Amino acid sequence: MKDFIGEDFLLETDEARRIYNDFAKNMPICDYHCHLSPKEIYENKAPKNITQLWLSGDHYKWRIMRACGIDEELITGRGDDKEKFIKFACALSYAIGNPLYHWAHLELKKYFGITAPLSVKTAEDIYEKANEKIALGDFRPQTLIKNSNVKYICTTDDPTDTLEYHVLLQKEDIDFKVYPTFRPDRALDIDKADFPQYVEKLSAVCGEEINDIDSLISALYMRADYFSSVGCRISDQSFGVVPFSVINRDECNVIFTKAMSGKVPSFEEAQAYKTYVFTALCRKYKELDWCCEIHIGALRNNNTVMFNKVGPDAGFDSMNDKEVAQPLSRLLDSLNTAAILPKCVLFNLNSKDNLVLAATTGNFQSSDAECKIQFGPAWWFLDTLDGMTAQLKTLASVGVLGKFIGMETDSRSFTSYARHDYFRRILCSVIGDWLNKGMVSYDEDMLKEIIEGICYTNAVKYFKF
Repeated sequence: MKDFIGEDFLLETDEARRIYNDFAKNMPICDYHCHLSPKEIYENKAPKNITQLWLSGDHYKWRIMRACGIDEELITGRGDDKEKFIKFACALSYAIGNPLYHWAHLELKKYFGITAPLSVKTAEDIYEKANEKIALGDFRPQTLIKNSNVKYICTTDDPTDTLEYHVLLQKEDIDFKVYPTFRPDRALDIDKADFPQYVEKLSAVCGEEINDIDSLISALYMRADYFSSVGCRISDQSFGVVPFSVINRDECNVIFTKAMSGKVPSFEEAQAYKTYVFTALCRKYKELDWCCEIHIGALRNNNTVMFNKVGPDAGFDSMNDKEVAQPLSRLLDSLNTAAILPKCVLFNLNSKDNLVLAATTGNFQSSDAECKIQFGPAWWFLDTLDGMTAQLKTLASVGVLGKFIGMETDSRSFTSYARHDYFRRILCSVIGDWLNKGMVSYDEDMLKEIIEGICYTNAVKYFKF
């Protein structure tokens, strides 16, 4: 029996261990998509205990706790921090096979030097040891980021955000860069009840009246220009269902006016509106030389009772199973035909779409950029040992693995950078297995370039950091 999460964790062959230690292990991190708070990074406050560091805002952990029947008061409520941690430890011990089981132990080892398995038997002792480390050490966000060897962070920001903390961070003497990401979902989600209120907020931020589709797009362009001035390189859109419907300006304006009057557009109307506005946004993204991330397939806020109790992004989302291939292809083709297709990273949340997205990227590559259209890393429910392995093998089977931009955390936690090590071990395990079987030649220079590229340098080059 091997040691639990030992030095050779997931590295089953001599080849995997060699390329991991020689090329992957010590590479810096480019976290080009996450949900860290720029305010928390700037204020740089130390957590009071490991519960605040680990359980605050982490819906991955909340889901397994709920599955074990733990009361919500000890998950998102006002329960005692120590009791919350112990309850989480109890739940985690049952979650073998879940990547959270690995992530938690990798984080305990990396940041606290704790190698004992976390369970109900060890929870109290680990809680005290971790808190002692926090009290005596430096667990402030900026220190955790620096000690994780992170060089670039891209947060997720609404177009109405002032970006004040991004501006302040740019004046700080720190060893990493923090950039905003333009996330216009609320301007695209015309079928949401609060859409009119959001448009009013956008209007107030821009200082211009928004009374039709043209003025809405003008306001979004104004905010994109501002984001660009603060260093933004990336936009990010989340589509539960990929939109594609050809309508003209007047038809879109009718739908916009309907929504602003308080009436909820039909599904077909909403999809047509999203297509029109997203197309207009891509024109701006292309002009700014931004990359456009498209996250596909989240089915959000499924539990109405809990949504009303604790709000969105609290662990009640899952994946959709709608058609992807045809609308995505038609959407990208329409952008390409109009010469406004920006660099794109396509993320899927349902594993059934792995080969679809990987193959779709090959339809729209060009000399604009190396691997201009990327098949994004395994995301959210696919961010697992099997999910990452499948994504890598699928991309390799129909695309160019060596130009892949690699891992991002998609996280709200400052200790989640252990996930990059998890990814790198899986990457080296896959390539090491190919080497072991004679499927790839052991060209040290080639392997170094490919592995260091996937771990870090490809993303830095692709996003032009």
